[in-house]
Amino acid sequence: MMTPCRVLIADDHPIFRDGLRSLLEAAPEVDVVGEATSGDEAVALAVELQPDVVLMDVRMPGLNGIEATRRLATDCPLAKVLIVTMLDDDETVFSAMRAGARGFMLKEAGRETILRAIEAVANGEGIFSPGIATRLLEFFASPHPLIPRALFPELTEREREVLDLIARGTNNQSIAHRLSLSVKTVSNYVSTILSKLQVADRAEAIVRARDAGLGRSS
Repeated sequence: MMTPCRVLIADDHPIFRDGLRSLLEAAPEVDVVGEATSGDEAVALAVELQPDVVLMDVRMPGLNGIEATRRLATDCPLAKVLIVTMLDDDETVFSAMRAGARGFMLKEAGRETILRAIEAVANGEGIFSPGIATRLLEFFASPHPLIPRALFPELTEREREVLDLIARGTNNQSIAHRLSLSVKTVSNYVSTILSKLQVADRAEAIVRARDAGLGRSS
């Protein structure tokens, strides 16, 4: 008899968490070893319990699911993360993948789909909801991927262009030269970008941008 897959559930919504646990407990191939209600708790329990798979929500109090996934890649590398969320925007999907998630499923997925995803991730495979898989293939199949409009929708097209150059480590003077703008105009763009992204400084903006897939070489 195969050893059940050890699963940790990380979700701050008790109704969904209880429903997911009931679903998994009815499956003999899965052993739910713990539940976390925040990203910080997910990391701490994963280190303590050493699960095979962590079912990770994205929006949670404290450390969010993306940051928790990134932390687990260092603190608990044997635990594979399967994102289970209501969010399917490009920024969330790409950020999760770059943080180290091995799969991405929507909460609307059925029982068999979730169980199949857990098995796949536990076996080292990558698995995604059908619509998300199609978007990922289209994005990476492009020889020169464009910045998806869904990434940072609060920014204008020009601001996304400036953010992409910032993510490459380009300074304001070089950005100005490349985009045929004055250094003062670029500085104003940078200030606006930091404000819209609600980040403290340029370094934090670079982290956000690179997590979302910006900063790729031409």
